[in-house]
Amino acid sequence: MKSTKHAEFFRGRLALITGASSGIGEAAALRLAREGLRLILVARRREKLEAVATRVREAGGQAHVLAADLTTDADRAHVLAAMHDLGPLDLLINNAGFGWYGYGSRMPVALAREMLALNVGAAVDLSLSVLPHMVTRGRGHIINVSSIAGSLPSQGIAMYAGTKSFLDSFTTALHRELRGTRVYASLVKPGPVRTEFFDANAGERSGRRIPAERFAISAEEVAERIWGLVRRPQRVIYIPRVLTLSQWVEPAVGWLIDFLGPLLLRRQPAYERVQELSPPRSPRAQRRS
Repeated sequence: MKSTKHAEFFRGRLALITGASSGIGEAAALRLAREGLRLILVARRREKLEAVATRVREAGGQAHVLAADLTTDADRAHVLAAMHDLGPLDLLINNAGFGWYGYGSRMPVALAREMLALNVGAAVDLSLSVLPHMVTRGRGHIINVSSIAGSLPSQGIAMYAGTKSFLDSFTTALHRELRGTRVYASLVKPGPVRTEFFDANAGERSGRRIPAERFAISAEEVAERIWGLVRRPQRVIYIPRVLTLSQWVEPAVGWLIDFLGPLLLRRQPAYERVQELSPPRSPRAQRRS
């Protein structure tokens, strides 16, 4: 199908993007708006969402803002109700999530539960809520934004990697169940992406920067690949493409990572002594929301 036909096919279709106030979500919203999709933008920060919506409208697109905390059942229900009022959903992009960098033993349990609620719970609730309607209509696409961390459980991101591993399995299974229905479930697995995540995690963790930051790609690059996935659905894409090789890294050299990986999460003696004498503070975590 030629690109002009693609543009006509998607023009006016309804897409919901979570975590749309910054980073990948914002870039994806602007990219899809260029193709004429109507957008529902979901995140906690209304002022940020309104700024994104303004950019979408200035470019000739349509955007509806829903400020919601997707860690709560009430706000998820609010999003679903508002979505149904706006019309049948053609595309759901589950992008909202946050990360935390540091020793798992020092991660506050409350923060871990919040991460599960957003990274996993919100994606599951929204996906399973819209799927029956998509299947009945014979049209729809769910795109879950995961991470290369789901394939490479590494030091410093135990909870984050665990949530992404779940998302990988969940999406892959849905993709296989939906064969022949004209409804698709796809997985986006980017490497490090230049967003607010790195700055938010640096300051309060004794000034440490996450090592992967030096290899980060732009959110716009991810958004462009997401648009390609919308046009030509497939089970999974890796960004950049070279990361396709990552699926064989853990089985092949996991034993080596066991020895070398912890060197990247160096302990800060003075910082650790302070923590031993007082309850650990909740380090700042960064959401894609």
